Amino acid sequence: MSATENKPEPRPYAVVAGVSMRDLLASCAAASAVSTPPRLPDPETLRAPSEHRKAA
Repeated sequence: MSATENKPEPRPYAVVAGVSMRDLLASCAAASAVSTPPRLPDPETLRAPSEHRKAA
């Protein structure tokens, strides 16, 4: 047998260093939350109280 015949077969997927899918998804969600800019405030909340409409 030659040296090339003794090589182990390559695995279809690389083994990750012990990171669970749950931790991976949680880290992606946290990164998305941190990198998303805050929403603009609602224009209704920026009005002065005297400008609010009165209830019927």
